[in-house]
Amino acid sequence: MEQCACVERELEKVLHRFVMYGHQSEERLDELLRSVCEIRGQLVAFGVQDADLSVLSQTMAQCCKNIKETVQMLASRHKDIHGSVSKVGKAIDRVRNFDAEISAVVAETVWDTPERQKYLSETIVEHLYRQGMLSVAEDLCQESGVVIDMSMKQPFLELNRILEALRMQDLRPALEWAVTNRQRLLDLNSSLEFKLHRLYFISLLSGGIGNQMEALQYARHFQPFASQHQRACTHDGQISDDIQILMGSLVYLRHGIDNSPYRTLLETNQWAEICNIFTRDACSLLGLSVESPLSVSFASGCMALPVLMNIKQVIEQRQCSGVWTHKDELPIEIDLGKKCWYHSVFACPILRQQTSESNPPMKLICGHVISRDALNKLTNAGKLKCPYCPMEQNPSHAKQIYF
Repeated sequence: MEQCACVERELEKVLHRFVMYGHQSEERLDELLRSVCEIRGQLVAFGVQDADLSVLSQTMAQCCKNIKETVQMLASRHKDIHGSVSKVGKAIDRVRNFDAEISAVVAETVWDTPERQKYLSETIVEHLYRQGMLSVAEDLCQESGVVIDMSMKQPFLELNRILEALRMQDLRPALEWAVTNRQRLLDLNSSLEFKLHRLYFISLLSGGIGNQMEALQYARHFQPFASQHQRACTHDGQISDDIQILMGSLVYLRHGIDNSPYRTLLETNQWAEICNIFTRDACSLLGLSVESPLSVSFASGCMALPVLMNIKQVIEQRQCSGVWTHKDELPIEIDLGKKCWYHSVFACPILRQQTSESNPPMKLICGHVISRDALNKLTNAGKLKCPYCPMEQNPSHAKQIYF
């Protein structure tokens, strides 16, 4: 991952230099073009007046000198860009020549069964549907033999259609979807429909005084949300009324919203924000995570692989055999960050193992919790003594806990 990040940094440097080189080239060439046009005008004037051209000759000589210096300067900076491009190539070579053996940290038989191969194919197809790559997903289904029900495919088709419209700043499909699912969105305490109406109102404001009457009429759409958006906390901690702010901006419509105290309403990042809000709420209604399982698994693997490679190297150096024996359990705990926390995990304090469906957590009468395997091992002659307190109890009185 570090090598990939290095490539990205070098590429950003090259792109930045290309942009700066383009701007500087345009400025210098425009300046030279103006100079040549001035000399041309002087030539015409001197031709009419039949005057001495010595002064004009000096001007032309200076212009030629400036052109030569500009060409040399641009060639030198272009050469510097070539150096930056070569650094990107070297960084890519370092990634491409990464020949670390990772088979030792991967279970060899993890994809051997047809059932697991089917799960993998379905996960990839779902990811492709989420990304809007419908033709690629169809080809994969045909080649892998995976059959995807139309009921699973249709929500992704609609999701991508609406997102594509939002990226084109077309709010109508999203508004129609939000109105259709209004009650379900309210149950989620979602503000999606209000934000869509708000953004449409702002788009009318950006059209100027000609849209004043249409904006006033469209403001009626805010009525159902008046109770929810009467008072909202702004970024500076003050309390304001969302709807009141929108209506107050109409006062400055004649002079232009971009020249008024309400110019923040025209910020372009609102379109990216509305896409994220729609994706989040739509996935919630569909019972899906915002990110696809494939992307989450890939990101988690990228974070875990360097740690696993390091522990593998330590095991080989210290000749610790038998440390990595469980195919479904890692030898160490890897912190993937809070972003990857999806459910509660309970580890038995006695056996120091995470509980599972076959080995669930059990609550004793005294209130302490251990795993079922620990409960069975601690049971002696039909009695159980809590490992944390001296209370003796009947093992059958323990109750399973559900997180």
